Amino acid sequence: MSTPPLGLAPHPQKRRTGLARLLHATRYSIEGLVAAYGESAFRLETRLAAVMLPLAFWLGRSWVEVALLAGSVMLVLIVELLNSAVEAAIDRVSLELHELSKRAKDMGSAAVLLAVLLCSGVWLGALWARLAA
Repeated sequence: MSTPPLGLAPHPQKRRTGLARLLHATRYSIEGLVAAYGESAFRLETRLAAVMLPLAFWLGRSWVEVALLAGSVMLVLIVELLNSAVEAAIDRVSLELHELSKRAKDMGSAAVLLAVLLCSGVWLGALWARLAA
């Protein structure tokens, strides 16, 4: 455990160890997923994932293909979570329009777009290989 700056007590979460810390961290992670589900983009992506993840087991011919199909779907969800976190942090600082805030939000959105394009390419390639045979 790192030492806090002089005069500051460590955060209570940092004092927990073992199973207690794991349980608290899990609770915070679930709270993050619930908060993200409030975002319409994340809701849409989780609904698509609920369909696509089981389909990955049908479409993939080997464990590598299944892993690529499922992993590309999970990557979209992960990047969307990070994008939502960036947006929330920026909005926490200020809701005023600012060029740096816009740039950060646009970059987060671009990251989601790239993840979606990657996922689409993996799935189209797998569909092509499966259905063209």
